[in-house]
Amino acid sequence: MKLIAVAAIGLLAASLAGHAADPDLARSLAAGCTGCHGTEGRAVPGAGFDSLAGFDQARMLQKLADFKSGSRPATVMHQIVKGYSDEQLALIAAYFAAQR
Repeated sequence: MKLIAVAAIGLLAASLAGHAADPDLARSLAAGCTGCHGTEGRAVPGAGFDSLAGFDQARMLQKLADFKSGSRPATVMHQIVKGYSDEQLALIAAYFAAQR
């Protein structure tokens, strides 16, 4: 688990350096999640979707990796995450972790 957290931080640092030209990239990428997970990651109570705002970044990255590999069951998330690079997923996880 610690290895995953270290890898996530490394990916985030690398992705932030590579995307410095667009400071709103993380927010733009995260906007694709709002249809199900709510504005700024605050899901509608009782709607059946997890709130992402304030979610632990390392745990979110692990869940996303599990969806991407197919080891975590899903209806559509396994297809959605395949459309993002690991660096983009790190940006998305960091964005939602920062929402309080």
